[in-house]
Amino acid sequence: MATELPRQLYIEVTNRCNSLCKSCPLTYDHFLPFEPKHHMTWSQFRKVVDAVPNIERVVLHGIGEPLMNPELPRFVAHLNQRGVHTLFNTNAVLLDQKRGDAVVDAGLDELRVSLDAITPELYDQLRGIDKLPRILDNLRAFMLRRAERKLVEPKQPRVSLWFVGMRENLHELPAIAKFAIELGVPEVHLQRLVFFGDGATLDADATASQAQSLHKSLEEMQARIILECEELALLHGLRFTASGATTPGESLHVHGDHPWKGCYRPWTLMYVTATGIALPCCIAPFATTDFPSIMLGNVLDQPLADVWNGERYGALREAVLGTSPAPWPCQHCGVKWSL
Repeated sequence: MATELPRQLYIEVTNRCNSLCKSCPLTYDHFLPFEPKHHMTWSQFRKVVDAVPNIERVVLHGIGEPLMNPELPRFVAHLNQRGVHTLFNTNAVLLDQKRGDAVVDAGLDELRVSLDAITPELYDQLRGIDKLPRILDNLRAFMLRRAERKLVEPKQPRVSLWFVGMRENLHELPAIAKFAIELGVPEVHLQRLVFFGDGATLDADATASQAQSLHKSLEEMQARIILECEELALLHGLRFTASGATTPGESLHVHGDHPWKGCYRPWTLMYVTATGIALPCCIAPFATTDFPSIMLGNVLDQPLADVWNGERYGALREAVLGTSPAPWPCQHCGVKWSL
């Protein structure tokens, strides 16, 4: 049993998305037994967050695009009133002035923008939508308004760009860094690709496969790209970070035979899907095709504390402390690879 309720929640405010990313299991849900499409409602959201009185940090994303849920600013405002550090990740397709201003006015602390390519052709190939020009325009306009608002109200959300690194797109990382510098975005984060289960592709064009993964395969060309970005970051004051709270180069290597044994998540945070299902972490739905095997309970059907201290969570914690954790995502985890 955990000694206290989680201090962090990952809440999937929706499992609907306006992208068709080739690295996302949601794109292939016609193959997989995922949940029905759903926007989390206000009453469902309150049931989750109000069950955790000492919550410190809430991440309002998972599988799905948060800005598609019209209740998102209301969620942010409620958490802001409670003094909770609040953030979400977006593809920025819907980050127009109305939606952007709404979440900023609600008190958002961090806005993370997924940007896996800087050229329209590659973006379309990886994300399945021809929307890059709109996304870049939305980002430029958002950062301009942010700079103008800071003259009146200094507290503005921290903005960062999140790049899922794979063999197909790593060459564009320096251009992403230069774009961030141009816009005044203070951070670029390299997140290594997580592929489904044993890496078997569900589609001929899927990038969520072992062949695309940079994990444990830092080659000379990749090292040069990482070094170029590090030099750019140093020169321009850009924060260049990576999965695992380490350097971008180090993040692509596994340390030790059982890296999951350093994982703190089963004791500190809970990931809740749009329909209330608790999962081991935010990586879990991206790392297995066997969704039922990673379900730990439903916090909309029973008290959150009962799920947190239930038999399935207990088994997860016991497994993570051992050498052969039962959940597939844990077996291949690099530890803290999605902070």
